[in-house]
Amino acid sequence: MAGKASIVFAHGLWADGSCFNKLIPTLQAEGHEVYSSQHGLDSLEGDVACVTRAIEHVPGPVVLVGHSYGGTLITKAGVHDRVGALVYIAALAPDEDETSVGQQEKFPPTPVFEHVGVVDGRLWLQEAGVADFCGDLPVAEQKLVLATGAVPVADLFAQQVPGTAWRTKPSWYIVANNDRTVNPDLQRAAAERMGAKTFDIDSSHVPMLSHPDFVLDVIRDAAKTLES
Repeated sequence: MAGKASIVFAHGLWADGSCFNKLIPTLQAEGHEVYSSQHGLDSLEGDVACVTRAIEHVPGPVVLVGHSYGGTLITKAGVHDRVGALVYIAALAPDEDETSVGQQEKFPPTPVFEHVGVVDGRLWLQEAGVADFCGDLPVAEQKLVLATGAVPVADLFAQQVPGTAWRTKPSWYIVANNDRTVNPDLQRAAAERMGAKTFDIDSSHVPMLSHPDFVLDVIRDAAKTLES
């Protein structure tokens, strides 16, 4: 019997590593070593490097979990030989010949992008867009999300680095049916393309905050495949 898998998280836009705080204590209590990448959304290459450092910080095997743009990061960084499983949460997962924006452009735009402004070369989520991002959270939590989110460089989604881990690694995918940030049809298509074990939840874009027990069960399911 193998030891407990490690869990590495990768956050998306308008977030930081604390967006997984409803999951981390439980996973630690269950014996997993956990690390949440704190990438700065300054460049895709730099963010992938940051996730890779997190993978190398913990013992293998690793379950790599990505939310939203974090799905792009685990798709790239997940080629690392310590990674044994990928978990996507309402996430992008571009193929080798795609960018994050290219994958999104294949589907109708979502309401959140009506409330994004470019200031000093950065994409700022405006207060009016918070409900489209995390509208099933209590208002106080929505305000916390807005206050703690990292702000991406404007061309981040157009950048490209090599690597498509889901072509060779087993994948799990959580589809957020009520998502107004990443199109749910994109999510379903991505999950089908990668042959992921797929789970649907009636959630906003942030099921790890609004339905943490559901997300924990999916991560546990992935981890068990590396521990037996």
